Amino acid sequence: MGRNVLNVALFQGAWFAAVLGAAGGRPWLGPAAVALVLAIHLVLTDNRPGETKLLLAAGILGFLFDTALVAAGTFLPVQHLLPRPFSPPWMVSLWLNFAATLNISLAWLRGRYLLAALFGAVGGPLAYYSGARLGATEALPTTGAMLILAAGWGVMTPLLVGLAKYFRR
Repeated sequence: MGRNVLNVALFQGAWFAAVLGAAGGRPWLGPAAVALVLAIHLVLTDNRPGETKLLLAAGILGFLFDTALVAAGTFLPVQHLLPRPFSPPWMVSLWLNFAATLNISLAWLRGRYLLAALFGAVGGPLAYYSGARLGATEALPTTGAMLILAAGWGVMTPLLVGLAKYFRR
């Protein structure tokens, strides 16, 4: 129980650091906060090689996913370091941050792929919308963009849950 609470608290703190950092002109803040969270996460895990592979996979998939969304005009995050349409590092750090929850506070999704799809289809768009409301994007997502995000996260979440299970072996 205590480990789950710590995992959720670290996730939320790093999420706010990334989003508010990007919104406030300090886009480096999110990657720095997530690096600290990941260091704590990797020290506490009993499967460092598996978690490292999961983090790398989530970072790559997240970068590709968000880059495709930016290229399609689905949302426009505050850019940093990389030119548009590439996903900025602060957005990639959010994927790493999310992946660090998959075998701890979100372990209840393991093997429940339909539930993971529903969780992602609701939670993913809400996270993007919340980030946009806090100023981390150039505009709020449209209804169509929210539907695209729901569909995308409805696929990405069970995929990441499956990878978490796979790398846990």
